[in-house]
Amino acid sequence: MRVRSPVRLTLLAVPIAFMTVFLLVPVGLTIVVSFWQRVGLRVRPAFTLASYLDFFQGVRLTVLERSLLISAEATVISLLLAYPIAYVLAYKTRPNTTRTVLLLLTAPFLINYIIRTFAWTYLLGRTGPINSLLLGLGIVSRPVDWLLFSDFAVFVGLISSYMPFMIFPLWMSLSGIDRRLTEASWMLGAPPLRTFLRITLPLSLPGVFAAVIFGFVGCFGESAVPVILGGVGYQLMGNTISSTLDVLNYPLAAAMSSVVVIAMLVLLGCWYAVFDMNAFLGKILRWRV
Repeated sequence: MRVRSPVRLTLLAVPIAFMTVFLLVPVGLTIVVSFWQRVGLRVRPAFTLASYLDFFQGVRLTVLERSLLISAEATVISLLLAYPIAYVLAYKTRPNTTRTVLLLLTAPFLINYIIRTFAWTYLLGRTGPINSLLLGLGIVSRPVDWLLFSDFAVFVGLISSYMPFMIFPLWMSLSGIDRRLTEASWMLGAPPLRTFLRITLPLSLPGVFAAVIFGFVGCFGESAVPVILGGVGYQLMGNTISSTLDVLNYPLAAAMSSVVVIAMLVLLGCWYAVFDMNAFLGKILRWRV
């Protein structure tokens, strides 16, 4: 039985209204405020590009470039770790074991995010378990300093925070692949590597793209990890915007936020334009491994 048109419009109106009120309106207001003028500690409506000029001509542009690079690197590392885990859960474990592991992956989210991040400061500190283990095994003669308040610590925090979000779409994509396709490949004599590259990997690309989006957007907007694990002076876009709000420079914070939103939209548009699913999958399936 087909649903009547008014009912369908009503069902669509609810999510559209929700997205408009809680997403489009705040983003629109942020863009408007980015053109306002700051006079002393006050902000008054105006139309000026001063905040954007301050952003693009200052050191904050370097922070933007660094944030893009670190987010991309953390996303790639997370993907390289998450894909094998999702593959094993989808193909190599029993359903009960898979459900248990997926439940364990959600368990850390029951703990406050800030507390979980602070836990890494103890684990990576000079007197923490990791340094104690390295000293006990004789691998190092003194505590390793670069484990904490460094790029390494920030990568650890970002990967541990957002890799679980990447495992779920990968697992769902891999689980949805028809097993008869891989079985047919085996029966036709294709080795496991060729079967993976020509069957499993191309069909799991929607999950890969979703995982990359979840990981990259999360890492790019992160504000707590750089402050807690990067140390004093470690700046990424998230905590740079927060520190700008602390000094009541709302137009500059809005300008930086607008640039971040536009950058994310451009990247998403590029991903969808370059990785057109039908054409892209068709090209991959024509590979000769």
